[in-house]
Amino acid sequence: MKDNLPNIENRFYPLPCMFTLASLFCGFYSIVSAINSEFKTAAIAILVAAVFDTLDGRVARMTNSTSQFGAELDSLCDMVSFGVSPAVLAFLWALHPYGRYGWLAAFLYVAMTSLRLARFNALDSKMESKNFSGLPCPAAAAMISAAVLFSHFLEFTGEVKHISLLLLVYLLSYLMVSTHTYYSFKEIPNFKTKRFQLLVGFLLLFILIAAEPQIMLFALFLIYLSSGPGYAIFKRLRSKKSILPSKKQDPENK
Repeated sequence: MKDNLPNIENRFYPLPCMFTLASLFCGFYSIVSAINSEFKTAAIAILVAAVFDTLDGRVARMTNSTSQFGAELDSLCDMVSFGVSPAVLAFLWALHPYGRYGWLAAFLYVAMTSLRLARFNALDSKMESKNFSGLPCPAAAAMISAAVLFSHFLEFTGEVKHISLLLLVYLLSYLMVSTHTYYSFKEIPNFKTKRFQLLVGFLLLFILIAAEPQIMLFALFLIYLSSGPGYAIFKRLRSKKSILPSKKQDPENK
């Protein structure tokens, strides 16, 4: 009789899956919008997909409804929402004028997203970490979306051609499969002191984002993008400083 019981890891929980499918819907809608040259709408759809992707995991943990089925569904939907969708948006928006180099960059982004998701699934089943190894694919997709919104702020509403955007796609592809450490925000730090100052800081940040969302989102995602390589450089400099022999002062040379 025990062999006929369903495995708890393979159970289907509708509530978190609804958020996952909502993320998939936003990713698909972004592809349709990009094909219709509605690049700003496509970028916003990807950002909304990232919000739903964040909510599905939190809802699953809060309602104790995590399952292997939900994890597999989440990866498949992420491949569309944060792999294919931003690649199509980037190609039709900025990479198309570069011809072969443009669509190869878009394909590389999709391929690196699939590798990033496969590595995450393999490591997540073995260890729990507060940080990500490599840039999360939702953050990479959000960076492309933020670049589109920032270009609209600069009044570039149609297709654009700039070498920095081509390099950005290659850079994002590399960072997703790199070993740079990125903070995951899975756990909110417990600030025992200066809680009032922290509240004021978050309030000011919220006001800045509400006042100029196109600029602030681009700046915030750019800072998060740079945090991985920046932290790696910091660790390397600190390790080199720690292994340097300490020089003893000679009393005669004072």
